[in-house]
Amino acid sequence: MPEKPKIGFYWCGSCGGCEESVVDLALDLLVVVDAVDIVFFPVGMDFKREDVEALPDGAMAACFINGCIRTSEQEEMSALLRQKSQNLIAYGACATSGGIPGLANQFTKEQILRFVYETSPSTHNEAGVRPQVASQDAGHALTIPALRDRVRALDQVVDVDYYLPGCPPTPELLKNAVLALLNGQLPEKGSVLAPDVALCDQCRRKDTKPTELKYTEFIRPHLVKADPNTCFLAQGIVCMGPSTRSGCGALCIEGNMPCSGCFGATSRVRDQGAKMLSTLAASVTADNRDDAERILAGIPDPVGTFYRYSLPHSLLRGSTANLPKSTRNGGSRP
Repeated sequence: MPEKPKIGFYWCGSCGGCEESVVDLALDLLVVVDAVDIVFFPVGMDFKREDVEALPDGAMAACFINGCIRTSEQEEMSALLRQKSQNLIAYGACATSGGIPGLANQFTKEQILRFVYETSPSTHNEAGVRPQVASQDAGHALTIPALRDRVRALDQVVDVDYYLPGCPPTPELLKNAVLALLNGQLPEKGSVLAPDVALCDQCRRKDTKPTELKYTEFIRPHLVKADPNTCFLAQGIVCMGPSTRSGCGALCIEGNMPCSGCFGATSRVRDQGAKMLSTLAASVTADNRDDAERILAGIPDPVGTFYRYSLPHSLLRGSTANLPKSTRNGGSRP
């Protein structure tokens, strides 16, 4: 019997939802397991770093890495898995574009550490003690991963072959990616393994979207019961559908919640947040500055709204305060 292709899964800085999506394959998981040999999946099986180090270079046909890169350990594991994999796949929004953890790039590392360990309302730490990368305890040397200056997407640290977007990717996309890998039908390197059309094109509400939108107010979705059959934008509710790639099955829309943008932009959009911001700003109807400010106050967190999953990959990148000069111009590799 020929040897099965080896694949791996690894979790960097994320919530764990991408790992759950693997289990969400349900019975299709049996199809995948029957077709491949999972040689690294530490969240679900007993694998160690030494197991990966013992593999020959390129031994894995593919490795799916989810989560952003924020620590030295995540850098090291990403580089190791890159070395051992023929195809490295950024799996999920955090790996493909930075994800929700990437919103931390609005603040410096020092601001984050100070709040978490010194000034948050629930913290009592008069001595200002913080975790140290290296320390001694009872004669034993202890080390923990170092926190880097900013959150990065996977391809800002290592070379990535393919991208599976979503928070998390749907089981259907994962199954299709594995089958394409097994059948030798993967597209050209750098491709996003999801449809390259905007979500609006596949939304069942698209016929209710006016040709010309005019906004006199923006309504936050938790403050109103949205009409389940009408375009969210037509109701004055911010929906990222026009600037977001399809492939999710419009799950949020079907749950009567607007798209928040987790599948990232299509290939024709350079900056997902800027695209959506310009779309909405061009439709604001205001007679004066005061009217404009009142309308825009309906979007109290623009960065969190337009760059919820993509700040590290955006043109903005995040705060550049206290970063090394070599990285302030968007330099990606450490």
